[in-house]
Order: sequence, then structure tokens, then C-alpha cells
Amino acid sequence: MSGRINLLAPEFLANPYPVFAAMRRDTPVCQVEPGGLWAVTRYADVVHVLKNPHLFSSEGLARSMEPPWLGYNPLARSLLVMDPPRHGRSRSLVSRAFTPAAIAQLEPFLRTTAERLVDEMLERQEVDFMRALALPLPAAAIGYLLGLDASIHSHLKVWSDHLAIISAISTTDLERQQQVQHSIQEMEGYLKEVVERRRRQPGNDLVSALLEARVEGEALSEAELMNFLFALLAAGLETTTNLLGNVALLLADRPEILERLRAEPGLFASFIEEVLRYESPAQSTFRLTTTEVELGGVKLPPYSVLILLLNSACRDEQYLPDGDRFVLGRQELVNIPFGHGIHFCLGAPLARLEARVALEALLPRIRGLSRGPEAPRWQTSIQVRGLVQLPVRVVPA
Repeated sequence: MSGRINLLAPEFLANPYPVFAAMRRDTPVCQVEPGGLWAVTRYADVVHVLKNPHLFSSEGLARSMEPPWLGYNPLARSLLVMDPPRHGRSRSLVSRAFTPAAIAQLEPFLRTTAERLVDEMLERQEVDFMRALALPLPAAAIGYLLGLDASIHSHLKVWSDHLAIISAISTTDLERQQQVQHSIQEMEGYLKEVVERRRRQPGNDLVSALLEARVEGEALSEAELMNFLFALLAAGLETTTNLLGNVALLLADRPEILERLRAEPGLFASFIEEVLRYESPAQSTFRLTTTEVELGGVKLPPYSVLILLLNSACRDEQYLPDGDRFVLGRQELVNIPFGHGIHFCLGAPLARLEARVALEALLPRIRGLSRGPEAPRWQTSIQVRGLVQLPVRVVPA
């Protein structure tokens, strides 16, 4: 392959998988655009990086999330970019409140919300799936989990989008800079009010549980709590929204799978896992080398920025011979889109629950789902694989 691959090229974003296959075959660790990132494409190499934070740091990337024009960014101080030993303490505190029991309590609310959204879809029959279900369900889930007022749900996606683009904003794009600064200030102000209300009057929500969490008698600091809430809003909303959109696109393009799922609801969980592998909402994550290290036969100098291409790793022929095929009921699991090792995503059970509830609300009530007249539009991001727009036609059962 000649020249550097551009991970932001429109043709790549539309379908990155043939390029991933060629990279795995010819240059499994190589420099790409933007910025000369070192791309890691094979499953074994990606897992090796994720399992060795002493060689491949998350914390070292925090500076790129706080450019000079922005300064303070709570995401740059969150669990997402912490290395041991700080990571272990913070994760222990947060995970005490993010238990399976806490997630399970969400299910009745999620089910009611999903059924209402499906009612509205069936009334209209031609909708943008992203706006009709893929976005409002996760926004409602995060809002309910944190005990946020329903009126704020429509702001969550704007805030999340602005956090996701910080490192890609040009130093001369003053308008975008101001939008992001305003969003962070707005988020921080609102979340501080929520925290203060829960201090005065605790409730049955995640913020109250986080305020009560202790490890060896030590609580989360005010800054740690705020940093986690920012990370939860950004990661929790983006991941599930993109997962639901990818689910819908696959069902629209593969009616035989929709028909089989309607006949065999017991396959819902397996279907979600295969979507996560085949069209993962998390396309990549980043690490920084702490020393000279060899990876995939390539010597990398200290402070090299790696982009781990999770979607490529999930289709690696050396791990899964037919990785480019979607197989409903697949037994082999290659699911690293939620991470691996110490940074495995705390919100993974919630994302899976939301996807299952959405399928259980939608599939029994439709006979078909097809693409609408306009083409789907993919996000222009190297970190997520998700749709901005997905027009669909829904055929009621």
C-alpha cells in the first residue's frame, strides 16, 4: 500500500473494512493520517496494548484533550485517561454505584420509554431512526440514571458531540471553540446543581450513590465526581446511540435476519453481540507509548501515539477466519469494542440492556424495516462508527 491512509477520507468512512483487511495483511502497524498516528489493526496486537498500561499509557494522552484554546476539560481528568494506580482507586469508587442491580432497576423505565417511541414511529411509518429511537432512548436512560430533569435530555447529545470533537478542532476555528467552551460551562453548571441537590436530598439515582461511595473510608472528591459525570454523559450516550443505529441499518439491509429474530426472540442477545463485533460503535481508542517498544514487528519510539482500530481487530482473519461475515448465533466472541483489561467499559451492561429492550419493543410490532429515500449519513469521526441520519420506512405488523 503506497502513501499514508487517511482515516478521515470520505470513502474510508463510508466503508473502512476493505482498507482494514489490506492493512492487517500488509502493514498491521503503520503510520496514518491525520497526524501520523500509529495504527494498530490486528486483534492480538490491540489486546496486547490494552492489557499493558505500563507500556501503553492512557494518561499520557490527556494533554491532547486540553488544547490551549480550551484549558479545562473534565474528560481529560476522568477514568478514560487514567493509568494505575490512580485508575484503580477511582474505578473502585465509581463501580460501587454502577452495579448490575442498579442497571436492572432501569429496565421498567426503559421498556416504557421504548414502547412509547415505537408507538410514535408506527404512527408516522417514515422516520429518521436516529431521531426517532436511537438517540432519545439512551438520552432518557442517562437522564433517568442520573436523576436529571426530562427537559434537559435534548441538550445531552449536543454536549456529548462537542466533547467528542475537541481534539479535532482547528486552532483557527474560533466559532467551534466558543461552542465547545459554552457547552462545557453549561454542563458543569447544570451538573453542579444536580450534585448539590443530591447532597441535600439523596435519591435513588447514580449521583446519590456516587456521593455515598467509599473505598477504605475515602469518598470521591468534588472534581472526581464531576469528571466521571462528564465521561458518563459522553461515553454512555454516544456508544448506545451508535449501536442502535447500526442495529437498525443491518436489519433494514438484511430482512432475512429481521424475520428470523421475530420468529426466535431468544436470539436477541446473540444478535446484539454480533452487531457489536461486526459494526462496532467504538471504532478506535488511543494510547501513548511510555518507552521504545516493538509491536507487530515495528519498533515504536517513546511517546508514539497509537490508534487501536477496534473494528479492524474484530474482523481479524487470524482470530476469526470468517470475520467479514455477519453470523447470527455465532459462538466465537471477539468483543473488544467495550475495551479490554482495566479500561473495560463500566457502561457495557447498560448498552446491552438498552439494545435488547429496543429490539423487544420494536420487532414484535413490525413486519419490515427498509431504508428511506435519503441515504444514511455516517459520522465524520475516527473514534466512533455511527450514523448521523438513517431514514427508514416501518411496516406495522
